[in-house]
Amino acid sequence: GAQIIDLMMLVIDVTKGMQTQSAECLVIGQIACQKMVVVLNKIDLLPEGKRQSAIEKMTKKMQKTLENTKFCGCPIVAVAAKPGGPEAPESENPLGVSELIEVLKSQVHLPSRDPSGNFLMAVDHCFSIKGQGTVMTGTILSGSVSLGDNVEIPALKVTKKVKSMQMFHTPVTYAMQGDRVGICVTQFDPKLLERGLICTPESLHTIHAAIISLKKIQYFRGALQTKAKFHITVGHETVMGRVMFFSPAPADFNEEIKENVFDFEKDYLYQEEYLSKDSNSSEENKENDQAGVQLPRQQWALLEFEKPVTCPKLCLVIGSKLDTDIHANTCRLAFHGVLLQGMEDKNYTETFLPKLKVYKLKHKEGQVERVMDDYSVIGRSLFKKETNIQIFMGLKVKLSTGEDGIIDGGFGQSGKFKIRIPDGLKPDTKTLLTVASKKKSKAGKGDTTKEDESSKNDSAQPVTVSLLFKRYVFDTQKKMIQS
Repeated sequence: GAQIIDLMMLVIDVTKGMQTQSAECLVIGQIACQKMVVVLNKIDLLPEGKRQSAIEKMTKKMQKTLENTKFCGCPIVAVAAKPGGPEAPESENPLGVSELIEVLKSQVHLPSRDPSGNFLMAVDHCFSIKGQGTVMTGTILSGSVSLGDNVEIPALKVTKKVKSMQMFHTPVTYAMQGDRVGICVTQFDPKLLERGLICTPESLHTIHAAIISLKKIQYFRGALQTKAKFHITVGHETVMGRVMFFSPAPADFNEEIKENVFDFEKDYLYQEEYLSKDSNSSEENKENDQAGVQLPRQQWALLEFEKPVTCPKLCLVIGSKLDTDIHANTCRLAFHGVLLQGMEDKNYTETFLPKLKVYKLKHKEGQVERVMDDYSVIGRSLFKKETNIQIFMGLKVKLSTGEDGIIDGGFGQSGKFKIRIPDGLKPDTKTLLTVASKKKSKAGKGDTTKEDESSKNDSAQPVTVSLLFKRYVFDTQKKMIQS
């Protein structure tokens, strides 16, 4: 509902200050609204002698709270809307309300409105009038509507004709973006539509999953993890959805991202969680933090809804954990974003997701067992015994001594394999491997003392074999790809 607001008024009880729900309103305001006025209410509850200093103290506190928000420096007005509370006689005059009206007047601006494009209206109330039809009241989000137009109610899968319209009790024949309007159509049961959207027929889509660009809400504690479930709010609907986070390939971290479009041609890196300054749950990220790795400019998520939602493209999306205890004094809103691409097909996992090139980096490590000749070695511990090594044939590997190799096939039955070294082994590597295998054979003959001594003198590390490849998450063939 906050998407229809041009100027918000945040009302704070002056005796209590910011409460959990005022903070949530502020977070939603930051996402969905551009301008704000803060009202400190109930000043009549402050003893008269200390009233002014208490108001000043709370004003300073609010200014500090708003310092790091887009509402920094916004007007703060102190009022008592109903001095003495609900039981007070009507003769009690409100305090500060005329000043508040002046502040609101100074803050109000005429937003630019555009009648072009498809008609879309957010309905927030629905009732029937006997002998007239059913009335839907709400705010027009885009486009325009005239008497006699057909409008679709996607939630009910019906199209109705506009019989009459009113704006603030005045009949009108036309309304456009930004207008508050009541639209009367032929009768249907108003209980079926308390809130929702109506639109130009066939202009909205019902989707089962979506790709969104997103930002974490800084006050949300804890990590945003892939595979977690969130309450996803899209327009007037809130449904459960599962998320998968991904970012640009590391080479593109700093690239300018075009706003409000998603490029299916590019490769994206799968993330176990949304990357932020405080995401250090994974070891990998700890290492990255120490190396001073930059965060990507933009991150995305794949949202999979538990039940389909009807919404326009590029609409605002908010992810929350609404099952958190309301008294826990913690922000339940986790992220916000823009819906870039919806998936209408129920079987989107087969028809649509393979187009999404999100990959995981795989890293396997083994060791060189021994040298065969100048151009080949035998490796072990890279694969399990039962692995079919044939599917890894031809993949590139790197030895810890610097040589590049290619997996040439299996060797024996225990998961060992042959590595071809096209440029040949370096003399140092050969020496290292020969020493290592000699030690082994000696140890095998029960000559333990010498083995212990030589390992003390020569703490040579074993030569390791690294295999790096990419695998696309939605590739049905699970191909291994090396650049």
